[in-house]
Amino acid sequence: VQLVESGGGLVQPGGSLRLSCAASGFAFAFSSYRMSWYRQAPGKERELVAALISTGGSTNYADSVKGRFTISRDNAKNTVYLQMNSLKPEDTAVYYCKAHLAFNDYWGQGTQVTVSS
Repeated sequence: VQLVESGGGLVQPGGSLRLSCAASGFAFAFSSYRMSWYRQAPGKERELVAALISTGGSTNYADSVKGRFTISRDNAKNTVYLQMNSLKPEDTAVYYCKAHLAFNDYWGQGTQVTVSS
């Protein structure tokens, strides 16, 4: 299983970014898995931002991002997205994609998001 994140960058407060996590090595459209986005800011622990369950498509979000971030997937592209709107400086962090699949966890390499004027 491989996960490759992209879409990070520098954005002004109030702006938007869409992160992508391209998955390979498993049957994305037909497997049972939990895909999550985590983030880690300097000097802080890694925290869960959003998650999506493949069966049923249920999602959940950290309180700090509810109403601003949306997790979604495109089975045709084997990709999970994190749409981030109304970004704040405190959203600055390295964002990681994680797949929980067949009792194992797989992580991507991370993508930097910086929110600053």
